Amino acid sequence: MDRLVRAWVDGWVLSRGAAPPVVEPWGCTIDVGTDGHVARHVFGAIGDGVEETAVRKVAGAVTGAGVWLKVFRDPGVVGGWLGEGWWIDPEPGHLMTLPLTTAPDQPTVPDGYRLRTWSRGGVTRTMLAAPDGSWAARGQLAPTGATAVVDQIETSPRQRRKGLGTLVMHTLQRAASEQGAELCVLAGTPAGRGLYESLGWTVAAPLTSAKFTG
Repeated sequence: MDRLVRAWVDGWVLSRGAAPPVVEPWGCTIDVGTDGHVARHVFGAIGDGVEETAVRKVAGAVTGAGVWLKVFRDPGVVGGWLGEGWWIDPEPGHLMTLPLTTAPDQPTVPDGYRLRTWSRGGVTRTMLAAPDGSWAARGQLAPTGATAVVDQIETSPRQRRKGLGTLVMHTLQRAASEQGAELCVLAGTPAGRGLYESLGWTVAAPLTSAKFTG
């Protein structure tokens, strides 16, 4: 597998509490075990290295609803390789990276907001509460040696455009650096790409997400 894909897989499994990945010739299979997300097949190559024959073979063998494919290639290409019964996320994601050359400064929390960060089971989580006590933003980090995966970055719709996403990201990036990681990896959405790029992240590959609906 491509090293960035493997880093993302290892961190994502830790972050979400999924089963250990089962290595396949084309990538790996991860059992997730939830309704609508039973398992996912992650292809190990990126870009032009993704083989059409492998994607077609794996997709053609899926018969149960709720199985996902994660393919690091443009959905306009991957979509043509899938048969009936496959739903493709209309918002393609991106595999992104950030070298941790220096740790970000200690984040400054806006007046009235409360920031709390804690670690459990190897995963570091951070949250922001608004002045009225409601949820404002969150995110989590799963370090796996020299790499760390940033995951589930969210900001309340009512709290956007206040710099809270940047605060969450800086908190997690600082935690990753303190835990010895040299590179951060994430799978981002189009909505989050602007934020991540403003913080120095770069796109390594497009990400197509497809789910078998039966």
